[in-house]
Amino acid sequence: MNNYILSLVRTYVPIGVGLALTWLARELGIVLDGDTSAMASAVAVALASGAWYALARALEAYWPTFGVLLGSAKAPEYKALTPRR
Repeated sequence: MNNYILSLVRTYVPIGVGLALTWLARELGIVLDGDTSAMASAVAVALASGAWYALARALEAYWPTFGVLLGSAKAPEYKALTPRR
């Protein structure tokens, strides 16, 4: 898998997990009133996604196979840019 696709997978898998966790909270009966529902849902998805990403990266630092929690155990490799003259 090329680095570009790999970076996209590792970005969007945590967002999908955040969405799934938010859906689960709704199914468990954690429901907000209509006025704050849209804003709180967006915040909940962002926080759940960020928490998932942080947890996966922390685990991956010690055990590289946990990178699969981001969609792929292989991290993208970026080449250093050479400055133009």
